[in-house]
Amino acid sequence: MRILTVNVGTFEPSEHTGAPGGSTGIGKKPVDAPVRVSSPGPKGVGGSGLAGDAIGDLRHHGGDTQAVYAYAREDLDLWERELDRELPNGMFGENLTTEGLDINGALVGERWRIGEQLLLEVCSVRIPCRTFQGRLREPGWIKRFTHAARPGAYLRVVEPGDVRASDTVRVEHRPTHRVTVNLLFRALLTEQELLPEILEAGNALDPEARERALKHLG
Repeated sequence: MRILTVNVGTFEPSEHTGAPGGSTGIGKKPVDAPVRVSSPGPKGVGGSGLAGDAIGDLRHHGGDTQAVYAYAREDLDLWERELDRELPNGMFGENLTTEGLDINGALVGERWRIGEQLLLEVCSVRIPCRTFQGRLREPGWIKRFTHAARPGAYLRVVEPGDVRASDTVRVEHRPTHRVTVNLLFRALLTEQELLPEILEAGNALDPEARERALKHLG
């Protein structure tokens, strides 16, 4: 299991974002140099966990529970076949494009040691938005992405460190519950009857997801 590329974005104008100034950082591209990763701060204030990576809409993106976004090259390859087009690393706005790692089968609270220093924890999922659809320029993309339930994972930073392409990834901790990235995504978007189950993830669960589950329980 390894990091294929580390991807960062710069601010670009977009007609599809509601961010102040109409800019987005979704256009991530691979970089060669090591990138420092650390906790960015609370959502709404903190941006990306990767140094030099742009986040356009701090209301909905970035912060400690969305510090790093990871997506598997294997899932990009599936989308390439389904969409019949090339999807380079970073195309989905992911910071880390991985190889050999079952991201959608990862458990909330699972911890990944990347290289020697960096330790990340799975805590949330990517929710498709109109900025994402605008970048892909695929009709009905939000619905299609949602139906596929291959969202990739948001990670919080447990121990800061540098990350670079070719770094190994080791699963250092795997919880005993059964709340996977795929299950969390389906509970939040398509199968609300699963919401009570995501509470099994405990404190590792993103606070916004926990709040939704508790409201569902009444």
